Amino acid sequence: MEDIERRLAEVGPKLKALRKERGTTLSALSEATGISASTLSRLESGTRKATLELLLTLSAAHQVPLDELVGEPEPADPRVRMKAQKFGRFTAWALTAQPGQPQAFKLLIPVEDIEPVQRTHEGYEWMYVLSGRLRALLGDRDFTMGPGEAAEFDTRVPHWFGSAGPGPVELLVLFGKQGERAHLRARSK
Repeated sequence: MEDIERRLAEVGPKLKALRKERGTTLSALSEATGISASTLSRLESGTRKATLELLLTLSAAHQVPLDELVGEPEPADPRVRMKAQKFGRFTAWALTAQPGQPQAFKLLIPVEDIEPVQRTHEGYEWMYVLSGRLRALLGDRDFTMGPGEAAEFDTRVPHWFGSAGPGPVELLVLFGKQGERAHLRARSK
């Protein structure tokens, strides 16, 4: 509501500036619009709130779009507020705020000395290595990916990922339903 009140308060000065810019008097504008000179004066001074009917009439008289008189609303904040979450061994930051498919995440996989266990689930996944070295097991394939490499796969195929060392690996991951694909690019070991 604050935004609406602020924008309405700015209408009067805008109307006055437009009228002066065009060298029009209140009486001439009154004659052209059918709005009384006293109403126009109160609109310009802010003692009268503008109605849609008045704004449309004045917009046409000044030959300016309505949004020039009332201003455009502030766009919503486009930033995604990332909050780290733990998913098993991974730390993940959601990069998409909207529900639905596909979902985007930044993942951090630490260096670990564990026995790989491949898992499956519904969906399709695309990943891009930002930093570090990723060891990927996909079915019977075992390969390593470095920064700038991407892979895609059906998540019903058994898979496992971990850091190939010496440090953690950072990934961008898109997870979506079957058929949402990117391009495969990975080196075999």
